[in-house]
Amino acid sequence: MPILLFLIDTSASMNQRTDLGTSYLDIAKGAVELFLKLRARDPASRGDRYMLVTYDEPPYCIKAGWKENHATFMSELKNLQASGLTTLGQALRSSFDLLNLNRLISGIDNYGQGRNPFFLEPSILITITDGNKLTSTAGVQEELHLPLNSPLPGSELTKEPFRWDQRLFALVLRLPGLASMEPEQVGSVPTDESAITQMCEVTGGRSYCVRTQRMLNQCLESLVQKIQSGVVINFEKTGPDPLPVGEDGLMDSARPSNSFAVQPWHSCHKLIYVRPNSKTGVPVGHWPIPESFWPDQNLPSLPPRTSHPVVRFSCVDCEPMVIDKLPFDKYELEPSPLTQYILERKSPHTCWQVFVTSSGKYNELGYPFGYLKASTTLTCVNLFVMPYNYPVLLPLLDDLFKVHKLKANLKWRQAFDSYLKTLPPYYLLPLKKALRMMGAPNLISDNLDCGLSYSVISYLKKLSQQTKLESERILASVGKKPPQEIGIRVKNHSGVGVSLTHSKNFRKLLKEIIGESAPRLTELNTKEFAGFQLGLLNKDLKPQTYRNAYDIPRRGLLDQLTRMRSNLLKTHKFIVGQDEDSLHSIPVAQMGNYQEYLKTLASPLREIDPDQPKRLHTFGNPFKQDKKGMMIDEADEFVAGPQNKVKRPGEASSPLSSKRRRNVTVIPEVHEEKMENGQLTPDGFLSKPAPPELMNTAGDGIPHNQLDSLSDDFASLRKDGLIHKPGTNAILGGSKSGSVSVEDRKVSGTSALGTVANALQITPAMAQGINADIKHQLMKEVRKFGRKYERIFILLEEVQGPLAVKKQFVEFTIKEATRFKRRVLIQYLEKVLEKIDSHHHLNNVNHINSRSSC
Repeated sequence: MPILLFLIDTSASMNQRTDLGTSYLDIAKGAVELFLKLRARDPASRGDRYMLVTYDEPPYCIKAGWKENHATFMSELKNLQASGLTTLGQALRSSFDLLNLNRLISGIDNYGQGRNPFFLEPSILITITDGNKLTSTAGVQEELHLPLNSPLPGSELTKEPFRWDQRLFALVLRLPGLASMEPEQVGSVPTDESAITQMCEVTGGRSYCVRTQRMLNQCLESLVQKIQSGVVINFEKTGPDPLPVGEDGLMDSARPSNSFAVQPWHSCHKLIYVRPNSKTGVPVGHWPIPESFWPDQNLPSLPPRTSHPVVRFSCVDCEPMVIDKLPFDKYELEPSPLTQYILERKSPHTCWQVFVTSSGKYNELGYPFGYLKASTTLTCVNLFVMPYNYPVLLPLLDDLFKVHKLKANLKWRQAFDSYLKTLPPYYLLPLKKALRMMGAPNLISDNLDCGLSYSVISYLKKLSQQTKLESERILASVGKKPPQEIGIRVKNHSGVGVSLTHSKNFRKLLKEIIGESAPRLTELNTKEFAGFQLGLLNKDLKPQTYRNAYDIPRRGLLDQLTRMRSNLLKTHKFIVGQDEDSLHSIPVAQMGNYQEYLKTLASPLREIDPDQPKRLHTFGNPFKQDKKGMMIDEADEFVAGPQNKVKRPGEASSPLSSKRRRNVTVIPEVHEEKMENGQLTPDGFLSKPAPPELMNTAGDGIPHNQLDSLSDDFASLRKDGLIHKPGTNAILGGSKSGSVSVEDRKVSGTSALGTVANALQITPAMAQGINADIKHQLMKEVRKFGRKYERIFILLEEVQGPLAVKKQFVEFTIKEATRFKRRVLIQYLEKVLEKIDSHHHLNNVNHINSRSSC
């Protein structure tokens, strides 16, 4: 599970602007977000842990630590502000202490018991800074210094603040404030020349000098590739250089080897990859890298170790040794001058042994614990970690299995005991496990001694307990804000010494700076600071523009002091002394927070027409829709049932459907009539559109008083097919039927229809075009959100054609409403359809009666 810790420079210098107008801090925030997006492409990123540290004073510098989730991390990142000093050294120390918080509790460092590469917490520390001078309360620092004192218990066991599985990378922002006219250089990003570069190289990382946005993106992609599981080791050559190799791959003794010249491959500070197990997902290993001292029970304390073990390699070619069933560990080396030199020799069947100085008891260089060997395909170099002093152990084990058949004689046991005396005590347990895996007899006593004294073991246990308490204290302070100063402490020097203005040295210095005579305020250019003035708590006071403190009259000192204090402490919201640009400057993260701005506005006046829908503001999104107007209850309550079917004449209506039909708000008026010349008469289809108060009714039910008025409208539907509106003498639609002449029918139809007389000349082709347009508009209206159906019934009223055509349009509208789950609209349309069917049946009966009377 990789740990990614971002150390963001929050000093005041990060407020400087680039040529794009954004501050360095905004660029740092964007870089972190882009890095997370690039990292998310890798499926292995699911187990990543993100931490955030700033340049604030510890422990307030930790914004997101071990317990905070990703949402907290992103929130703290967006809320960062740049203020303070460039305390890079203290921030780095706090970052490494945060990473090392649980290592002593988990025992991952295994002090005094060898270094296990497969016990690791791979961590990448990425710092983003501007590379300016390092500042602190003591002044400006030329070099980077990390504090030696650490609140973390057990920090004295390691010389450096970092560990071998922690690497530091730095993005040093060097973006110009003005756009450069020179063409951008394409290629690799160079390292920076600031003080942090050396610190990065010591940990196994590097720095990047970022001058353009393209280079920043290139660096982020490179950093994503650096997230590898592994540990950093110092490889150093011991002994003479190997003999040169000829073009045929054989040793060429005729070619002299320059053993005294220092070559880049003689000393390399690189990573070895520790691959996780494909089944368990965690690294698995068997043998440690030995300590640089021999554990002795007489040692009162453990000597501090270096973060990166120094592994020395001998350039003497040896045969790579291995026997069946004996476990060994294999680690690939990161590409370096050493790996390049070994691969160029093209000797995949030879190896170079590796040692740790002072690891043995009787040998200063120590005994070999593995070897470096090129792969058979000559694509990489691997470090093989074997049992300590394996050139002695492997022949003994080979004889035990092949010669003695697992029955060791006295001579073999004496040789094996002699080997055990050269073995560090912490190798006994892994060797015992390896022999058990091979099926060998129990050759090592069960009473194993770790080689550490009782005082050392007790000290390590005590450190573990102290670390738990310190860990709880640090984690509890994560996310807390530093206390704010509520005022300014002013020392009272009244009556002590002479005023500064009366000092002879001060007057002499002032004279050297400004000349023979000090200029007055009236002699200075007041336009130099135009727009800047002291803030006022009392709006009745007139702003003053004093530039010299001695020009303030005695009676105005207290007022000016109040203004200065309010500006400094920012006790009120708006400061008159600010210039106009700063009043409108807000962080990028707050630019879209329009709701907070609306809260500060005064309450708007009421609308002139309250029935008109409110216009939704589209700040930042012109396609924004009002979610409150959506018919969510229709989608939840809609059930395909009898209410959605088109009601046919003669079908029995259930109580449920009849109850729903009471909610109809539109009265259909239909009548079929033909002209003498065979043309279609445009019958009035609807008596009137639904009232707006019914169209805007929220919920499924309709008030009883409105239902009563609708019942009166329904009662006004007379047998002659005309609808009479109560309280008036106007006939809204329909035509008379009976034994009347054609002329009377024309006159009656004209008087009944009133204003639609001109529409009688519509031809069938024109009516078909009008109906096609109405059908298209009906589809649009049904899809709209809300319950304002007035427009739908107006369109149905304008349908041209006989009663059957209008009935088809109502059925079509019901189908469209069913598609979009408009349940209330379906109820209205079903009532309309029911009236159309009943009216059609009434017309048929009247027609039969008239024929029988004739």
